[in-house]
Amino acid sequence: MASDEALYERLLRGDIGAFDVLYARHEAHLFGFIVRHVGDRQEAEDILHEAFLAVLRERGGGRSTGSFRAWLYTVTRHLCLNRLRSRRRAARAVEQVAREAVRAEGHPEQALETRESAAALERAVSRLPTALAELYHLRAGGMSYEELAQLFAIPVGTVKSRMHQMVSLLREEMSR
Repeated sequence: MASDEALYERLLRGDIGAFDVLYARHEAHLFGFIVRHVGDRQEAEDILHEAFLAVLRERGGGRSTGSFRAWLYTVTRHLCLNRLRSRRRAARAVEQVAREAVRAEGHPEQALETRESAAALERAVSRLPTALAELYHLRAGGMSYEELAQLFAIPVGTVKSRMHQMVSLLREEMSR
């Protein structure tokens, strides 16, 4: 039976079958590790796939020499921590909106205007191209430009450019 490191070396040389073996070898334990971190099986599946996508993405040599398994778990742990941070940021954003809504309830017309604006924004976001809508939701969830760049494997400047494009399209949609 080939070691993880030998399989990874085969993967680097283009043997996708080696990826399948690595996936089969680590999927169950890695999934359990993720579930214990994030507490949600559906979210854990997403993170599991992100982790193995990182394996494919890092075929260019981003992994240091050492234990493949340790590297895979390190990458996965970082993905879990990022997801938990995003979850906390989203919760804080929801709390902020709720606090603002409570404050606005003293003025019914202001509360109505706030709800209408939020609904208009959601409609505008739903009309964005899929990639920009995803960017909106991730950014609204609290991801930084650097995190988005890392997630999409693009330069920070490209993230900023896409954010600018997204904001322009949303302004245009909201002014209709």
